[in-house]
Amino acid sequence: MIASQINAVWKAEPGLRLVIGHGSGSFGHYVAKIHQTATGVNSAVQWLGFTKVAEAALALSHLVLLELLEHGLPAMRFQPSSFIKSAGGQIVEMQTSMIAQALESGIVPVVHGDVALDSQLGGTIISTERIFAHLAKSLPVKRIILLGEVDGVLDAEGRVIPSVTPSSFDSIRSVMGRSSGIDVTGGMLQKVEEMVALVDEIPSLEVVIANGRRPNVLTDLMSQDQRTGTRITLRP
Repeated sequence: MIASQINAVWKAEPGLRLVIGHGSGSFGHYVAKIHQTATGVNSAVQWLGFTKVAEAALALSHLVLLELLEHGLPAMRFQPSSFIKSAGGQIVEMQTSMIAQALESGIVPVVHGDVALDSQLGGTIISTERIFAHLAKSLPVKRIILLGEVDGVLDAEGRVIPSVTPSSFDSIRSVMGRSSGIDVTGGMLQKVEEMVALVDEIPSLEVVIANGRRPNVLTDLMSQDQRTGTRITLRP
C-alpha cells in the first residue's frame, strides 16, 4: 500500500527527491532485545548477537527494497552500519555524500534502523529517526514523514495532538509513553523528543507523525489541502 502511494507521489512531482527509511519491526527489535544490543556490545556472545541483529535488519530491508522496485521506483539500499560510526549511541560520523550523489542521480535511497560500531559502547542500535535527523543536518531536507500504527501523537484520552512545538512539548510529555510492542529505541516519547530537538535546530523543517495504515495517508500528506496526524514544527 505505501509503496504504491510513494510511486504515485513520485510520478506526480517530477524532480522530487526522496529518502525512504524503515524500522526493523519484529525482525530486528526482537533479536536486539534478546541480546541487549542497544545498551552495548563487549563479549563474544554479544558480538554474535550484534551480527544477528544486523542480518535481521538487512533481511527486512531486502523485502522492502523488492516491494519498491516492484512498484517501479528506482530504489537503492544503503546499509547504515557500513557508513555510520557512533559514540554513546549518537552518530558522530556518517558518509552522507553517497546518498547526496544518489539523489542527484534520481535514485531513491533506502535506509533503515541498524547496528553501529560505537567508540564508547562497542556496538549499539541506531534508529531510523536518528539517521533521518543526521541527514536533515547535512542535506536540504524540507519534511520528514514518520508513519507508524497510530494516528499521531496521542493525549491521555487517545486523541491526536495536531501540533507539537519545542515550547509545547513539556506540557504533553507526561501523556506519552513507550511503544506498545518491542522497541529497543525508545518508542514514541524518544521519537518526538528527538524530532522536537531537530526542528529547534532546523527552523524550516516540518516533521509529521501519522498512521501508515490509513488509506491514502501519504498522498494526502503530500497535498497542501490535507491535514492528518501530528505536525512538529518550530512554531504552531
